[in-house]
Amino acid sequence: MSNPIVKIFRSKLNTAIVLLIFVLFIGVFGFKIISDFSWLDAIYMTVITVTTVGFGEVQPLDQDSKLFTILLILTSVIIVGYALKIITEYIISKNDINELKQKKMQKKIDALSGHVIICGYGRNGKQTAKKLAAHHRDFVVIEKDEHVTQKNSDSNISFVLGNANEDEVLLRAGINNASCLISALPNDSENVFVVLSARQLNPNMRIISRASDESTYSKLKLAGANNVILPDRIGGDHMASLVVVPDLLEFVDNLSIVGNNSINIEEISVEQLYDTTAQKTILELDLRKKTGCNVIGYKDENGNYHINPEADQKLVPGSKVIVLGRPEQIQTLNSMYNIEVS
Repeated sequence: MSNPIVKIFRSKLNTAIVLLIFVLFIGVFGFKIISDFSWLDAIYMTVITVTTVGFGEVQPLDQDSKLFTILLILTSVIIVGYALKIITEYIISKNDINELKQKKMQKKIDALSGHVIICGYGRNGKQTAKKLAAHHRDFVVIEKDEHVTQKNSDSNISFVLGNANEDEVLLRAGINNASCLISALPNDSENVFVVLSARQLNPNMRIISRASDESTYSKLKLAGANNVILPDRIGGDHMASLVVVPDLLEFVDNLSIVGNNSINIEEISVEQLYDTTAQKTILELDLRKKTGCNVIGYKDENGNYHINPEADQKLVPGSKVIVLGRPEQIQTLNSMYNIEVS
């Protein structure tokens, strides 16, 4: 929603414009009726009277015309003065409000910890922000196009205006406290520079980058990206899969970590499920019976994934389980184990 102060000034500005139009309207018709001027002469006399430029009269004025002109001058001086005052205040206040909003947003960003930084608010950046917002994850968007930030100024998105290649801009986005950076810029060379800068500023954060050309993949990995996404390849694979295994892909597409879909997926560290000083197995944890959720994957302490793990799989410290269930089952799981939704 727009700032209430701006709304007030806009209302006053609209009033001033209406009054100015009203004065011009009265002036034109007054000179036309009282002085019997032509329409062009009436408009000319009204404009030079309202603006007080001091040009000569079209023709000598009679008594009635002089009285009307005096009243028009006094009225227009007041209304024009009021309009100029409102316009000046509106411009000044708008600048002050924008500055205040930027300071408030920067204060909010400085207070964040473990958030995600999105570089670029194009098609990929927007989709990323939408997904993170739906999953209630804190994030900051770095965008160098001021038009884009102004267009989305009424949203709840925290924007940092600037080039993500610059260290100062990354620092303003809170890179020191961020847990992940997503570089979604359309230019591969820019993504490489962003990844290099981000890795130097925060060696421990996870970095995900977009790439258009497959040849850039190795460069981004060398620069420090943990994951490199090739949207064109993913799109092509997806379309081909719709031909080869359409029903299977439709099922996979319905799996979601957010939203109100009939199926949900959640990744949970084992420390949130039990005291790991005495190791348990998936069977002993028995999430299916307790919550209705199925364990469909296991990520060990070394980061290796195990699909459809065995029931006797030991849940060691530092590992994670991937569970599948309906939203209400996931909610039961979160409630039972006091897991906060990130």
